[in-house]
Amino acid sequence: MPVYLDHAATTPLSAEALAVMTRELARTGNPSSLHGAGRRARRAVEDAREALAAAAGAHPSEVIFTSGGTEADNLAVKGLFWARRDENPHRTRILCSAVEHHAVMDTVEWLEKHEGADVVWLPVDSDGAVRMEVVKQEIQRDPESIALVTVMWANNEVGTIQPVTEIVELAKLHGIPVHSDAVQAFGSIPVDFRGSGLSAMSVSGHKLGGPVGVGALLLGRAVKLTPVQHGGGQERDVRSGTLDTPAIAAFAAAAEAVTANLPVEKERLSLLRDRLITGVHDSVPGAVLRGAPGDGRLPGNAHFTFPGCEGDSLLFLLDLAGVESSTGSACTAGVPRPSHVLLAMGLDEDTARGAQRFTLGHSSTDADVDALLKALPEACLRARQAGMAGHESSIQTAATVARQGTSEPS
Repeated sequence: MPVYLDHAATTPLSAEALAVMTRELARTGNPSSLHGAGRRARRAVEDAREALAAAAGAHPSEVIFTSGGTEADNLAVKGLFWARRDENPHRTRILCSAVEHHAVMDTVEWLEKHEGADVVWLPVDSDGAVRMEVVKQEIQRDPESIALVTVMWANNEVGTIQPVTEIVELAKLHGIPVHSDAVQAFGSIPVDFRGSGLSAMSVSGHKLGGPVGVGALLLGRAVKLTPVQHGGGQERDVRSGTLDTPAIAAFAAAAEAVTANLPVEKERLSLLRDRLITGVHDSVPGAVLRGAPGDGRLPGNAHFTFPGCEGDSLLFLLDLAGVESSTGSACTAGVPRPSHVLLAMGLDEDTARGAQRFTLGHSSTDADVDALLKALPEACLRARQAGMAGHESSIQTAATVARQGTSEPS
């Protein structure tokens, strides 16, 4: 059975979520209907709303259910921008970190192209953390022109945790709303929406043991936000659409389970991650850990660059050896590109192309780390043999090298 080390992409459904989702799928009822089946579905949704709010440090009325993190990000960024600009036409600036997930980054770029947004890309240091002195300078330069600030809670590629509460403190002095994509953070480290002071925060089910296709936007009760889609007026008239009761109930069950066990699991994964990092450094000379050290990164994240290796070649060879990982970078139309996160951190393109992300989760064990450390040296050797030339055909080259001595796992 393959070793799964890509929990940052999606993590297996938890037992708690599976049990609840199976139960709800066997039932019927639209939570907006007034008959008995509808009222029962509504009760399931509201129970889930309360559970998710408690897990995230929010009031139940602040939980807006969505189809996932991408929709929550779009709703927050577009909705805040439009609402703030409607109040004051001069509020067109968006401060956005240069290492955001594409769900935020592409949304900001769309607003720049189609809605006249003036975007300030906040630079990061070599660990991938937003440079606070620049945030302070940009806010103080002209606070009245800022529609919103959006900075992720923790980076999905290198795992660096961002100074969200410090950014909120600076913005709050001028009444500027701050949104944070907490999709990677929620369920991995303590996340407190109320305590953070954020105006909006995005979370997703499938990153913490819930199903794919459900998420939420946590939105302050006094925060004005223009809806992106219109219809039946569900979810405070902010996000219209029939609610997916089974997915919502399963998401809440997963969130409740993971946050109840968070201190113990955080410690377990941190120790497992540190053993993985030490093992990679020992077995592959030249491998460089990227992102913040120690507690400055997510407990399950270990992101490396391997000199001389094409990331996709290494991924393919590890997959043949039974280990599933990720490059953590974008790929459009089948053509691999260096990660915008690593480039923002100051890496050159060739170095950035040698990236590999190993992420742990609730199903990860010591045996998984052992399997990676056993397979990695040979995979790196063969990836280097495949070479960095011809990025478009690197996977085919890696496959040819692999067939010269690497058999597929049984």
